[in-house]
Amino acid sequence: MRWGARLVPPLLPLMLGAAQPVAPLSLPLIDFVHVDKSDRTLALYAEGQLIHVIDGIQLGGAPVGPKRFEGDQRTPEGLYEIDWSNPNSSYYLSLHISYPNAADVAYAESLGRSAGGMIMIHGQPNALPVGRIPGDWTDGCIAVSNEEIEALWESVPDGTPIEIVG
Repeated sequence: MRWGARLVPPLLPLMLGAAQPVAPLSLPLIDFVHVDKSDRTLALYAEGQLIHVIDGIQLGGAPVGPKRFEGDQRTPEGLYEIDWSNPNSSYYLSLHISYPNAADVAYAESLGRSAGGMIMIHGQPNALPVGRIPGDWTDGCIAVSNEEIEALWESVPDGTPIEIVG
């Protein structure tokens, strides 16, 4: 065996850097949430200051354009609020978005349709043991990692305004 070959395995962790545990995301009380669907970001504000941005959010299976009808797989656009939370959802924790508002309902009804509802910010499916489902896969909700929804769960109270733009 060559001299260098004996050193590589023991030194490999030093060269690559030992894996360090990542501290959970800790946020102050959030008073405004801004979602940009085209940038795939969820920005969190406290007292008018940008506190944190979550990148790589996942949306409904048809992400372009505002939600108009039940089953269109679009994520709403507009000003809403986080109005309640559900610790027992089919996805890891969930925060309900107050869609549909009166204008959303009126538009859908004018075309003889239902506006839908049950739009949430949530983690990954409870049946998924680890990681994230790739791509856009919700029925119009906003999905984040389980670690991110834990931080949101702790820091975004009911009544927090959320603006969703395309």
